[in-house]
Amino acid sequence: MTGLLHRIFPLTAALLLFAPPAISQSAPPSVDLVVYGGTASGVMTAYAAAKEGLHVVLLEPGTHLGGMVTGGLSATDVAHYQIIGGYAREFYRQAAAHYGVRTLNKHDDWLSEPKVGEAIFQQWLKQAGVEVQFHERLKEHGGVSKSGTIVLSITTEDGRVWKAKTFADCSYEGDLMAQAGVHYTVGREGMEVYHEDLAGVRVDTPKHQFLWKISPLDEKGKLMPEVDPSPMGENGAGDKKVQAYNFRMILTDSPDNKLPWTKPEGYDASNFALLAKYLGEWKQHIHREPTFRDVMNPVMIPNHEADFNNNGAFSSDYIGKSWTYPDAGYAERQKIWDDHLLYTKSFLWFLASDPRVPKQLQAEVNSWGRAKDEFLDTDGWPNQLYIREGRRMVGMYVMKQADLQTDRTKPDSIAMGSYNSDSHNIQRVAMPDGGVRNEGDVQVSVKPYEIAFGTILPKKEETANLLVPVCLSASHVAYSSVRMEPQYMMLGQAAGVTAAMAVQGKTAVQEIDVKALQKRLREQKAILHIDQEESGE
Repeated sequence: MTGLLHRIFPLTAALLLFAPPAISQSAPPSVDLVVYGGTASGVMTAYAAAKEGLHVVLLEPGTHLGGMVTGGLSATDVAHYQIIGGYAREFYRQAAAHYGVRTLNKHDDWLSEPKVGEAIFQQWLKQAGVEVQFHERLKEHGGVSKSGTIVLSITTEDGRVWKAKTFADCSYEGDLMAQAGVHYTVGREGMEVYHEDLAGVRVDTPKHQFLWKISPLDEKGKLMPEVDPSPMGENGAGDKKVQAYNFRMILTDSPDNKLPWTKPEGYDASNFALLAKYLGEWKQHIHREPTFRDVMNPVMIPNHEADFNNNGAFSSDYIGKSWTYPDAGYAERQKIWDDHLLYTKSFLWFLASDPRVPKQLQAEVNSWGRAKDEFLDTDGWPNQLYIREGRRMVGMYVMKQADLQTDRTKPDSIAMGSYNSDSHNIQRVAMPDGGVRNEGDVQVSVKPYEIAFGTILPKKEETANLLVPVCLSASHVAYSSVRMEPQYMMLGQAAGVTAAMAVQGKTAVQEIDVKALQKRLREQKAILHIDQEESGE
């Protein structure tokens, strides 16, 4: 992930690309708010706070803004689009306007190319006066200075000290939160913890599953790669495993814009022995040849491009290889990231080149390629690993399965959610019956629900001037729904306004006037309550 990318491409008159703010060479004086993490949530937090009059610095460890919104996840997880309001809705409205679309009334209206979204984020932060600093990663150890419950400053790896009155951890990893001494958890709670019947190990998971019994053993009786020999675990039991990560690929079928598939350094075809066997038996069981859609899920976005996601039993999700990422040190995380990228490159090269892949599928894969006009500094490969779930804060209010299904209203609501409970598979295991199964997938529909203010607040006795809108306080089951990027963005807006109220009122973030916060968010066209959504307000 090298060098700050400068892109020039046609945009509407209302969307002009600019050079990001220059990196200053000396440590800045104390500011009102330091936002750590240039995810879409981080951008919204910084933007919202700056619009309220705060002096804001946004620190991004990498070189890009937007996280997954501009890192490959272009097929926006919308569900009930009516509940997406405020600055998040305005972002998607501007993205649609770039393509001449004036409504957000159907899913296709919410889809845009990564470079378009990043340009909007850059423009917004410049207009709001947010100071953006790239290549600023929190010092791995001793990066947070506190006095009692107050975070005084953070130190980045280059030795720079960033002082502020308030802080927001908007990263996918939650390192600032963790170093600040905030209680968090990793993995799946057991069913008994919050009385959730979707919690823990999921023995019966029909989605993204092998469609017939298939042995994980090779012709010598040896367990094939990408299968865990460990037992699945008891249904409903908790563990410390997290759902699979992947890279969301932006591919194109336009001959003038696609890059050819190439053999990656470190490629090992034997890692895909189970996939080769599965594809080889496909026609016998399904009575047709497999297609690209059987092994990946493409969603078309503008300009002959598509967001390709995981689909099926063996796809772009690197199942079982994300478990240690949340609490890992920087070196181990980089290795996990690199391993995921090699897996993705190898998976696509296998489909494009291996003689065991059915010819019809192989030809279809080779009709697609990485888009030349995306991710220019990483050779068309996405610059953001899809960290679907990492650390989860245990904060003022822990969101649970009931909050998605039966207790859907909250007096202190700051945003709404509506995407189905969606956890990707967590492990692929050899079964006692001689077959192989994926485990962990959860797909359960929900109705629109309200998100409590307490989900982004640490407990006051732990930290009084920190907000956490990404690694928010939720069980694994609840997080599987609320983890969608539009929700992160709306929670970021609420975090930014909260920071402004706390600074201006000289109070802890937990003690701001919630009614005043809600009033301000509504003035910014946020949708906070089910009755608003149902009335179309």
